[in-house]
Amino acid sequence: MINMQSRLRDIYAHPIGRDILDKILMQMGRSSKWITNPLVSSLSLSILQRFLGTRLGEDLFDTLINLLNSEPDKPRADRVPDTPRWWKEAVFYQIYPISFQDSNGDGLGDLQGIIQRLDILRDLGIDALWLCPVYDSPWDDNGYDIRDYRAILKQFGTLKDMDELISAVHAQGMRIIMDLVVNHSSDEHPFFLEAMRDINSPKREYYFFREGKEDGGPPNNWKSFFSGSAWKEMPDKSYALHLFSSKQMDFNWDSPALRDEVAAIVRWWLERGIDGFRLDVINYISKCPGLPDGNQFIGDLMEFTGIEHYYYGPKLHSYLHELRQKAFEPYGAFSVGETPGIGCEMGKLLTQQDRGELDMIFNFDHLETPGHMRFDDYRYDLNFLKRYYIDYSRSLTGHEWLSLFFENHDNPRMSSKVNPDPALREPLSKLLLSILLLLKGTPFLFQGQELGRGNQDFSSLDELRDVESLNKYRALLDEGKSEEEALAVLQAGSRDHSRIVMAWDNSLYGGFSTVEPWIKQDAYFKDVNVATQRDDANSVWRFTQNLISLRKRIPGFAYADIRFFEEKRKDYFCWERVVRAEQGRSQSIDASPCTIRVEMNLSAERKVLPALQNVEAQLVLCNYVHKAVPSLFEPYEVRIWHY
Repeated sequence: MINMQSRLRDIYAHPIGRDILDKILMQMGRSSKWITNPLVSSLSLSILQRFLGTRLGEDLFDTLINLLNSEPDKPRADRVPDTPRWWKEAVFYQIYPISFQDSNGDGLGDLQGIIQRLDILRDLGIDALWLCPVYDSPWDDNGYDIRDYRAILKQFGTLKDMDELISAVHAQGMRIIMDLVVNHSSDEHPFFLEAMRDINSPKREYYFFREGKEDGGPPNNWKSFFSGSAWKEMPDKSYALHLFSSKQMDFNWDSPALRDEVAAIVRWWLERGIDGFRLDVINYISKCPGLPDGNQFIGDLMEFTGIEHYYYGPKLHSYLHELRQKAFEPYGAFSVGETPGIGCEMGKLLTQQDRGELDMIFNFDHLETPGHMRFDDYRYDLNFLKRYYIDYSRSLTGHEWLSLFFENHDNPRMSSKVNPDPALREPLSKLLLSILLLLKGTPFLFQGQELGRGNQDFSSLDELRDVESLNKYRALLDEGKSEEEALAVLQAGSRDHSRIVMAWDNSLYGGFSTVEPWIKQDAYFKDVNVATQRDDANSVWRFTQNLISLRKRIPGFAYADIRFFEEKRKDYFCWERVVRAEQGRSQSIDASPCTIRVEMNLSAERKVLPALQNVEAQLVLCNYVHKAVPSLFEPYEVRIWHY
């Protein structure tokens, strides 16, 4: 057990402690060697408290000790061969339905629109679709506030349309997973409405209702991710917990009846043919008993007070294991968890295959350069991304699997964060896609990423739709920011950058709709659209197609070993995927031994970088057109070799 006499080496040997300290070191720009230094590692918590207690708060150490002691297990460290699974070999494509394709001329994407575009996705090489929420919803947070888990929101279509989509996806030889939001529901869900009508209703225990403090304030100091308190005062003067918007009420997973309801929802959709789920903020489902106040130092550091009491709660493993046994396991269904704040070691405990919890997680540590948040206006350093993937890849043992992604519906476009220069958009996008599709792991593309889309120039608040951005704008004004300053912050980090509607051709509204869309079209849609790029052999779309084709035409590529080269050389990222004869895929097709080598320039400057010294190697892909391979690498150049 961890206590005040425990030393930093003991903390670092613990999975939670390692992840916490690694995050701190990452933000400081230091390596793990700093913490493993004998002088530093021998420091006890009591000594640290003596020197830092007044600055960090006396309760910080108690909070840390309680958090570490809540996890008695350690991940398995023995190395085993990869177990073949379809989702390890698949290329996923995330669809944000309202922005994908409008089929009925109302300016909103819908299910029939997705069906119309399946041929293009299959042609691209996609194996599985991830569908963002289409459930019935008041649409306060674009569908992540669910009113009815067994119904489709009318703007998207009907349950019959959903069944047709599932069948059409399977007919194309693809699979489909849905977003499942079960940390919270809409405040218009029948469960919550019944809980409000009758304080003695069994549904009351499905949520967190608490009395306010003696001064009339909220029950604790937890903050919402969408600004302000995480508590909403109800008409009966009680408070209800909402970690997100005030219309997204947190479920109380300590209720066995609630957990049974969730399992029944999962089974209902699996019976209809869904192949699995992406589980939204699933690591938040277990809250610490008593819902204690959050540590102020942690709150100021993370910007979300109270997060230490629910991001890795005491019953998280138990609840995930139970859900898998009751719902996922009987159908052989796939699960990937969105797990904000979870690091590498904790992620292993959630996904190692013999633990029976999740198949995979989304770790978000790589989405921002250390020291920065999403709403900061800065240039992302690809050298950090390189170090992150090298370290993460090396830590994997075969008991778990890596998800590969840079973009989704909650983040701006990666290419714009790295370098917003339009002249470099195309080679940079191709470089990022090469990382995504050729490292070892399962790649998740977000719609428009295959086109090399960048961020938008939002000229006014009227062009924004995201509830998070609108709430943040008001909060920034309350803090004293001018309207121009507040809009500049949103310009850097708004989720609406990724939610701009798809461009299918260069016609009016980009072929998305016959009327003005719900949110504006990409400013560059005349050139950055599917039809134009499918006809251009050098486009980002065709480069993506070629990368996916390369993955597929080498049996066993998904399980090929990975080794890195020249790791310390700045602006140079190089790795090889080595396919052995026995690394066949799940269909038991034997693989032919071969090597794929990837070399890239991570900078916007022309550079002389190490050249491949193998006369038998064949250059199979490059994001520049060369008559002969030069020694000088162009800005963001990537070269892919086969031998």
